[in-house]
Parts: sequence; C-alpha cells; structure tokens
Amino acid sequence: MFFEKPSRVAAILALLALATGSSPVAAEPAARDLFGAKPVPSAQTPEAIGFYSHGCLAGGVDMPKDGPTWQVMKVSRNRAWGHPALIDYLQRLSRQAAAEDNWRGLLFGDMAQPRGGPMKNGHASHQIGLDADIYLTEMPNRRLSDDERDNMDLPSVIDPRTKRVDERRWRPEMLKLIRTAAKSREVQRIFVNPGIKEKLCKTAGGDRAWLNKVRPMYGHDYHFHVRMYCQTGEADCQPQESTGRDEGCDLDWWFKVALKPAPPGAKPPKPRPPLTLAALPKVCRTVLAAPARRGGEPQIAAQPASAPAAPAALALDAPDGGAAFPPLPGAVPIPGSRPLP
Repeated sequence: MFFEKPSRVAAILALLALATGSSPVAAEPAARDLFGAKPVPSAQTPEAIGFYSHGCLAGGVDMPKDGPTWQVMKVSRNRAWGHPALIDYLQRLSRQAAAEDNWRGLLFGDMAQPRGGPMKNGHASHQIGLDADIYLTEMPNRRLSDDERDNMDLPSVIDPRTKRVDERRWRPEMLKLIRTAAKSREVQRIFVNPGIKEKLCKTAGGDRAWLNKVRPMYGHDYHFHVRMYCQTGEADCQPQESTGRDEGCDLDWWFKVALKPAPPGAKPPKPRPPLTLAALPKVCRTVLAAPARRGGEPQIAAQPASAPAAPAALALDAPDGGAAFPPLPGAVPIPGSRPLP
C-alpha cells in the first residue's frame, strides 16, 4: 500500500486549502467569543448543561446589582448571571451572614455569563451557572458606584512572603462566613487559597465536618469560590466527584512543592487552545441560537440540590495560559493546577 510522506501530505493539504479557501485545521470560532457576545440570556427554561468547565446555561437569571445585604461587583463584565437556584442561594447566604456571622453584607464577584459558556478571561469554570465568587471584603455601608465596583481594591489576606494568612487582615468573621457557606446542603465544594485552608483547619475548633467541602486552590486569596450541586431533574448537568470524607488539612505538598517559585529559566507552559463549540455539549448550540429573553426576570424559585452521581473529570478553574506549576497529585481532590490572575 502506498503512503505519502508526511511533508508531502502537508503540502498537498495546504494547496487544497488555498484552492478552496478553507484550512485543513479550520477551527470553529472560540466558544468564549461566541458566548461572550451574548448580552442577555436565552428564552428557555433554566438549566445547567454540561460540566462546570465544559458547558453552558439555558435561561439564566441575573443577580440584582443591589440588595439589602449584598452588592454585585465588576458590573461591566456582565457576569452576574446564574441558575435560579444559585441566585436564590446567594441572596439567602447574604441574609444569613448578616444575621448570624457579623457581616454587614456580601460583595459578589463573577458568577456566569448570560448564557454561561467559556469566558474570555479569568476562569475556566463558571460555565453552567452554578459557580460564584464571594469576596472576603465586607460590603461597605453605602452603595458603590459602578466605577468603584469595577476598580475597588480587594486586598489579599495572604502574606506573599510566607504564603500563609496575613494575621493583620484576617478576621474571625471570615471563618464564620466560609463555614456557613460550606454547611449549606446545596453547596458541593468551596475553593480557597491553601493559606486560608490552613487557617481554617487550625481554628475550626470541634465542629469540623464542614472542612471536607473546603478545598485548596491556587489564587483565591481575596475571595472564595462556591460551587453548587447539579440540580435535581437536570439530566444534562454533569456532576463532580465527591470530596470523600477527609478534612483535607494535609497541606504539606502545597507549601513544600506547589507554592514554591518556578526554577530560574523554567519555560512557561504553552497556552491551551481555547475551547470550541464542538468541545461543549451539543445542546449548547441550541442555547446560543435561542431567542433572547426580554422583559422581566422570572420568579426565582430554588430547587433542591441533588447528591453527586458518578465521578466526573476534574474541573479546571484557571484561565488559558498561566505560570508553570507542579502538576497536582491524584490524591489531592481539587479541580486544577493553574492559578487565577
């Protein structure tokens, strides 16, 4: 049987591409561009579709910019959308934090785009409307302007030298808030900086079962990331594997390996190619093509959270590209290996 040499095959394909105006590796537009171009949600029944880092959101609901116990930050990003269950949960959490945890109110960061999907920057998850960032900076006693919300300094609680919590910035109320969120039956897991996880492990006291849901992750030094379970009856939502039963307080690998600076001269990793629509569930094409929902938002009704089903691939909560970091060992039940900016 006759085989063309690789170089000859490449040349032939290149000539065909020039003749037909196509490319042998013609890529679809990046999914992040397609979803980022949709300013409003689809006129569909709300549903989380796919996995947290490979999916989309039908019928998204927006978080009101202001509430009695919350304010939405980074409003220019248009990422304060989510599944109705997420929006309802965050509002309830803000009220509970104000009533029980000595928080004036919460500042909410990124949730999802109007139709979910990959984002142009900042995250690889947050795609199906069940993830949200909550800042560790307390809501001020006044309403912030849009400019302030976009540019307000959000200080890290981690000392950059030691990689541990900066005791000058840590407040016991931060533990209370994260604990309250972790005890919520709707919440599947919470991501925090390894230094924050260490602080929680040291100061949790006798009530420790909730620590199981709180998992260390690069970045996350000025906020924590809440992830909800797939909702009951939504068959196209792919659940994440269980965190098991351990507290997750063995952090030696993080401080002895993962958080060490890269060796001098280490080559940065090649940027990962952006996801295309073909990499997402087929239903996401329907979400993109669906008519826009206009007018008032539907009434928010939280749905009961379902238990996780079969194990799924680990989520990657990081942007495309990133500094070189050691790979995560399989024993660490966390979603990925690259940091948020």
